[in-house]
Amino acid sequence: MTISRRAILNGMLGAGAATLAGTGAYGFLYARHQLEITRATVPVMKLPASLSGLRIALITDVHRSLWVSHDDVSRAVAMAMAEAPDVIVLGGDYVTWGDRDYVRAAAEALGPLSAPFGVFGILGNHDDDHDMPAALAARGVQMLKDARTTVGVKGEAVDFIGIRYWTKRGSDLASIVRGATGFPVLLAHDPRRLVEAAALKIPLVLSGHTHGGQVVLPGIGALAKQKFPVLAGAARRDKTTIFVSRGVGTVYVPVRINCPPEVAIVTLIPDSQSA
Repeated sequence: MTISRRAILNGMLGAGAATLAGTGAYGFLYARHQLEITRATVPVMKLPASLSGLRIALITDVHRSLWVSHDDVSRAVAMAMAEAPDVIVLGGDYVTWGDRDYVRAAAEALGPLSAPFGVFGILGNHDDDHDMPAALAARGVQMLKDARTTVGVKGEAVDFIGIRYWTKRGSDLASIVRGATGFPVLLAHDPRRLVEAAALKIPLVLSGHTHGGQVVLPGIGALAKQKFPVLAGAARRDKTTIFVSRGVGTVYVPVRINCPPEVAIVTLIPDSQSA
């Protein structure tokens, strides 16, 4: 019996569609809930010796919603607290599309977070400028909306500089940084702010926003990979190091493929190339 080329092609297309459907179902039912702890040791230029070993928990892109439950966020909080970090950073996008129905729920789920040197939060592109930061501030999070704060950490002054997603111009960032005298750490939801940070010689940037791509296809990779300088993990531009977390929740579609959600524990060490 002879099998036509059309039949073979149709069979291949059918098999591919079935595989894609199965992968998508797994990504929806299981993979998006498979939260991991990522422990990363990150070399930073000009890091003061007293800050070597500083551990920062980065929780970002919670996207509390119909698809991201209280239990999902609570597990992230419990995992972060079990690591006993020195500092906790919340990287924005606590809800999706500014949905006011989940503002309080997001803040309540994140409420148990605490750390010896503070919990700091910034705003992402899905967050409103009033209700979300107010709800988090009421639970002890120091919200940095185009602002900086100086904190004594292990005997060293550290300037945490937090910018909103919509703050993009280098001159705006420069005006916030101006006058800082401690070791500067930029908290920027969007990793594309690496460009401005490097121009200002800020040694460390912590970001989210990318979800690590959220859907990473074999042989293709993440569809968003051309859009950002780094999708996940650590990278360097000039003398500025950035760490980008894959985040906790999902957006657009409630699916993760080859890109598990994470709570990141970033341990800082001096870069051996520091002058």
